[in-house]
Amino acid sequence: MLLAPPLFALPFPSIDPILIELGPFAIRWYALAYIAGLLIGWWLAKKLCASPALWGGKAPIAPEEFDDAVVWVAFGVILGGRIGYVLFYNLPYYIEHPVEALTVWHGGMAFHGGFAGSILAMYLFTRRRGLSFVSMLDIAASVVPVGLFLGRIANFINGELWGRPSDVPWAMVFPHGGPLARHPSQLYEAGLEGLTIFLVLQVAIRAGALKRPGTIAGLFVLLYGCARIFVEFFREPDPQLGYLAGGFVTMGMVLSLPMLALGAWMIWRARHRPALGSGTPA
Repeated sequence: MLLAPPLFALPFPSIDPILIELGPFAIRWYALAYIAGLLIGWWLAKKLCASPALWGGKAPIAPEEFDDAVVWVAFGVILGGRIGYVLFYNLPYYIEHPVEALTVWHGGMAFHGGFAGSILAMYLFTRRRGLSFVSMLDIAASVVPVGLFLGRIANFINGELWGRPSDVPWAMVFPHGGPLARHPSQLYEAGLEGLTIFLVLQVAIRAGALKRPGTIAGLFVLLYGCARIFVEFFREPDPQLGYLAGGFVTMGMVLSLPMLALGAWMIWRARHRPALGSGTPA
């Protein structure tokens, strides 16, 4: 257990969380991460839909459908992420200060809430347009890691969501994390939840996974649950919650556990669906 400031620790890079400030208006790296994640994801999704070879024929969703879908998903992510944070991470505070629940610019977004919000948005969108909900999930899941990667890098720049105290050679003293050196857990999450999952999904897509609707979505849910639970062993829990049980269980772990079962079920269910292009309705 570390009880004193470290003798040696990597210096935290001094990056201003605000990229540009014009009077009362400020453009923050965190907001840019959300915008860039949505735009890059939109571009990649349209490329997937325009590649018949990946689907065994014409894609079940046309590329132009994402011009509207991305707006629905953006609202789902933002609203779901904020509602999830309010409900699961700091409900007593927001009950006493309800107006603060609307101040998204003050921070406080939960991935699991944004995940649920985006799924609801895609369900409503595909139902309204008469499109394949499961294939829409596959396409969205294939590009979500891009946003996760950028978001975690923005968390690191902001010096927030730091890790637990540690004496590893790459530990850092965060500006608002006290005198102890800590795991840069935001970078662990960027590498696992973002880069690693993205690469695994791209390999699966090139191997024909999109031809079995639900495979990519299930793989993403399963891998994210595993990655998040693993990183939670290095990430400092939210101070208002602390550890929930046993001195190591966190809210992030609890919310990620159902994802393991859900992801495995989705993959199993996808394997029992007829492949696209097989001549049998999926």
